[in-house]
Amino acid sequence: MSENATPASKSTGRYSIFAIAREAMRLHTGWKQAWANPEPRKKYQVVIVGAGGHGLATAYYLGRNYGITDVAVIEKGWLGGGNTGRNTTIIRSNYLQDPSAAIYDKALKLYENLSQDLNYNVMFSPRGLLMLAQTEHEIRGYRRTAHANHLQGVATEWIGPQRIKEMLPIINIDGPRYPVLGGLYQARGGTARHDAVAWGYARACSAMGMHIIQNCEVTGIETEFGQVKAVNTGKGRIECNNLALVVAGHSSHLAEMAGFRLPIESIALQAMVSEPIKPCCDLVIMANTVHGYLSQSDKGEMVIGGGTDSFNNYTQRGSWHHIEETVRALIETFPMLSRLKMLRQWGGIVDMTGDRSPILSTTPVKNVFVNCGWGTGGFKAIPGSGWAMAELIANGRPGPLAADFGLNRFVEGRFIDESVAAGVAH
Repeated sequence: MSENATPASKSTGRYSIFAIAREAMRLHTGWKQAWANPEPRKKYQVVIVGAGGHGLATAYYLGRNYGITDVAVIEKGWLGGGNTGRNTTIIRSNYLQDPSAAIYDKALKLYENLSQDLNYNVMFSPRGLLMLAQTEHEIRGYRRTAHANHLQGVATEWIGPQRIKEMLPIINIDGPRYPVLGGLYQARGGTARHDAVAWGYARACSAMGMHIIQNCEVTGIETEFGQVKAVNTGKGRIECNNLALVVAGHSSHLAEMAGFRLPIESIALQAMVSEPIKPCCDLVIMANTVHGYLSQSDKGEMVIGGGTDSFNNYTQRGSWHHIEETVRALIETFPMLSRLKMLRQWGGIVDMTGDRSPILSTTPVKNVFVNCGWGTGGFKAIPGSGWAMAELIANGRPGPLAADFGLNRFVEGRFIDESVAAGVAH
């Protein structure tokens, strides 16, 4: 550990009701920093580029499952400042294809106990998730998914419009263009606090002695005889035995530095929240025909999202035409939204593959691994993605969760098509 680093075991302690009571007695002056802020060493066994949820989860499960703690997680900005902090926090696992259902359901199971595992409240809320069917095509598609989920052991069910109205009184099931004809319901689905997921993993990684290095942009990747040797960064050269690229929409840029290309496109995905109101929506709702989805946060805000931009870009700002399209679509099904004021808006850079499924894979450069292509479904996959990626790095080959998501599937034509099967990739 660097001389400038504070051992996390000394800096964090254990959070508990007794710790809260103790600190209340001394006016909360005894809380220590949640994770250390070290300077990088010259060499690590594993360097992970990207301190978002996926990168931090990969580091955590490397330490927890394989005892590999000589790890640096480097981030060009601040921890969790990319897509992890710029999403709508939806968690579900009701995907059609078997590999997708397996990795997303693994993530959901890990989310269910993540607060206890990390000793950090990630505010997981299994409030239930409902995907509305508003066309006959969607009815057939969601019924098919429900049957597939039953075979996969993923608990979902098809419900009719009257039950939907009972569960969600604010909905208009007799919409002017697209009436609600039913829905695919997953009771285990829900939300979590996006920042807390990143912070909880970061705290746990730091407690194991790993280095989390912020404001450390990668400027180059060195290879020798077809194998990774080092990364050049804004804080100097860092040698490594293994390198993991976990940077979502910027994956193609870093892959180019390493000397190979990735089959992904970078596109902005926008979202917004309304002013806070009293509780009125205790489900996560997805309306894929009109392409809008919403939930209500613990603060009372209506969290609203839609589809990706129609062109490739790297912007993290919202656009007025997209706000208009998303809100117009949702107002048809939820008229009460028309009376709300928008509080804020934002965008994230998502990485889309041709089959709308992720890539967890070795690469043409030995000991360089890549985790990308999650598209608009990255947040829900964080624990499962980290689990599978840690196994890939530790063993040098994919385990059961990651086996079908290799780069070679695009050469062999083994696509895992989730572009339509699950409605959208949210």
